[in-house]
Amino acid sequence: MTRLVICRKLGKQLPGLESPPMPGPVGEAIYEHVSAEAWEQWQALQTMLINEHHLSMMEPESRAFLMNQMEKFFANEDYEKPEGYIAPGDSTDLT
Repeated sequence: MTRLVICRKLGKQLPGLESPPMPGPVGEAIYEHVSAEAWEQWQALQTMLINEHHLSMMEPESRAFLMNQMEKFFANEDYEKPEGYIAPGDSTDLT
């Protein structure tokens, strides 16, 4: 049976993650309050941010930057966007 969560990013009840995506309280909070769909959106954005900013996950500053951006993303606050980024589901007409 699929576990449902009220997704804090997307604002509706959706299937949740199968397990916490990382250890500790942050991973548990994501598991409890973020849908699998929103997590996939974050992973795509995270990959773009790593590439766009040439981040190294060996550097504490890079990891801190991503954690900060992740918090903003899931809280629906302004977060760093790669140039030309269009959020999933953005209804802006590009024609």
